[in-house]
Amino acid sequence: QVQLVESGGGLVQAGGSLRLSCAASVRISNYAMGWFRQAPGKEREFVAAISVSGGSTNYADSVKGRFTINRDNSKNTVYLQMNSLKPEDTAVYYCAAEQGSWATGTVYLSEYEYRYWGQGTQVTVSS
Repeated sequence: QVQLVESGGGLVQAGGSLRLSCAASVRISNYAMGWFRQAPGKEREFVAAISVSGGSTNYADSVKGRFTINRDNSKNTVYLQMNSLKPEDTAVYYCAAEQGSWATGTVYLSEYEYRYWGQGTQVTVSS
């Protein structure tokens, strides 16, 4: 059973930065990882994803150039660096994991491709 614990959320002013962390209870060296978010009254949406090796990444258009996903397999942790935050980034952010292939470099973009989820961390951006 893979357990994921997010941290690093909080309240920040527009234009500020936050770094979210997602710590896994297992070695993540065989898992593709992703970040999703859900704003009040909206469906959960894809934010960013990273392949098993970290060599491939993908971002939602709304966060490209502002957010960066990376991973430290030695610490079993994935990060989401969020810069130039906007009020519309306000949401609960979720980390997700799914077994992947080191060889193919696949990144998973759909929430339905992930089996394991964290409990979420709140990010609030004030204007």
